[in-house]
Amino acid sequence: MTWFKILARTPKSEKREAEKPARKAKPRPKTKPLSAEDHALWSHVARSITPLEGRTLPDLSDVPPLPKPDPAAPPVPAPPPQRTPSLPPLARLDRKSLRQISRGSTEIDARIDLHGMRQSEAHAALHSFLLRTHHAGARVVLVITGKGTRNPETVDSRGEERGVLRRFVPHWLADPAMRRIVMGFETAARGHGGEGALYVRLRRNKNLA
Repeated sequence: MTWFKILARTPKSEKREAEKPARKAKPRPKTKPLSAEDHALWSHVARSITPLEGRTLPDLSDVPPLPKPDPAAPPVPAPPPQRTPSLPPLARLDRKSLRQISRGSTEIDARIDLHGMRQSEAHAALHSFLLRTHHAGARVVLVITGKGTRNPETVDSRGEERGVLRRFVPHWLADPAMRRIVMGFETAARGHGGEGALYVRLRRNKNLA
């Protein structure tokens, strides 16, 4: 009985299998045609291959050689480094100029007294004074620092070292911020303060007619 059922179902199952639609084969992706450069490259590689026994390589005589690479473009030269304008050097006042200033032949255009100021106050006052006088066209100014003392351990009533301005003002005048307007400086004559003062010559203001 069992064999009969199996034999009876077999034709129907075969019929169902026959009725199923056949699977369509997936189309192969289209390949792009080789360019002349690709073809030349492949031919160059093929020439370096030893064929298997009984086989020969195709005729590659009509294949053009590999194109030569374009020569590299010349390197772009680097821009020259930007040079910062050099600051004008300081020039000492000659004896003739000093004599003319001390005798009054060359007039002192302005003067400032820093004596008694704190260091920070004196620096700000000197910088402002030089800018104003240079802008006004002054050529020679007198800067009074005070003689102070040669003993660095001596301090004033405010606890500041005596004579500090006498030592620091020459450094301030030589600073790049000042050298653009300061031409030079020298210790003043005795009648103008001697070692406690400086003659300062300013550069000509080119903006003035």
